Amino acid sequence: MPVDPKTQAFLDAIAHGRGLHEMTVDDARIAFDKLSTRSGLPPVDVADIGERTVPGPAGDIGIRVYTPAGDGPFPVLIYFPGGGFVVGDPSTVHGPVSVWCKQIGAIVVSVDYRKGPEDPFPAAVDDAIAVTRWVGEHAADLGGDPTRVAVAGDSAGGNLATVVAIDARDNGGPSLAAQVLIYPATDISKPYPSLRENGRGYFITVDVLRWFGEGYKADPLDWRASPMLVDDLSGLPPAFVVTAEFDPLRDQGEVYAQRLAEAGVDVQARRYDGQVHGFVANIAAVTGLGKTAVNDIGEYLDGVFDR
Repeated sequence: MPVDPKTQAFLDAIAHGRGLHEMTVDDARIAFDKLSTRSGLPPVDVADIGERTVPGPAGDIGIRVYTPAGDGPFPVLIYFPGGGFVVGDPSTVHGPVSVWCKQIGAIVVSVDYRKGPEDPFPAAVDDAIAVTRWVGEHAADLGGDPTRVAVAGDSAGGNLATVVAIDARDNGGPSLAAQVLIYPATDISKPYPSLRENGRGYFITVDVLRWFGEGYKADPLDWRASPMLVDDLSGLPPAFVVTAEFDPLRDQGEVYAQRLAEAGVDVQARRYDGQVHGFVANIAAVTGLGKTAVNDIGEYLDGVFDR
């Protein structure tokens, strides 16, 4: 199908603007924050939003904790914002994260992991693992239920969610109830057809992806950069994998979902036709199915936590 009309109108509106790769890193971060605030879902009221830090391998890691109304202990969702490991932070996913907190009745821990080029690979991975382990040990301190912890992320954050799920399986936990992978980056070791098909004109471009890669400086053959390269994906938590038809990363997400299913993991994979990269986390308010996808993710997590 063609690009969704609302999404196409958004693409037309930004067509002549500068790409992130044409800006300084600082300017790109400001631009991405403004875009996400303007075009992402508006936040909803929750009982409390607090900023704090947790210990990490290279100093404190910032987290933003969303707490729902009611009496706990609540399930806990650890969320890793996307942005190519260079831009993005809890502010750029403030809208959807607040929606999930209220919809699911879950504490959401949104992670401000380190980014390149100041802190290249594997800094983001190390921080993501550290926060996940900390939440597993301290969920009760947040009012959460340590037996109901899930991870999620979009794009680069989807990569981190896959990696921490594998690390938790292999290195003693925490036991995760689910992993939600929103158009995740799962394999930078080789090009996929969707990179060629959707690399121009659909919000995220090959030029921007190349710029992100130059900032992150990951080894493509390291499984933490390309979790698709992990031989054994069995024993991982149930997964909900979201992809977009006109996304350069579409095939990475869909092939990874297929490999999870082949390994015996309970997988729900859903492609949103007519949509582009970013339609869930950053531009949901201006796309045709952004709100639908956010709701679908909330319903999936609600069901997982109820089980």
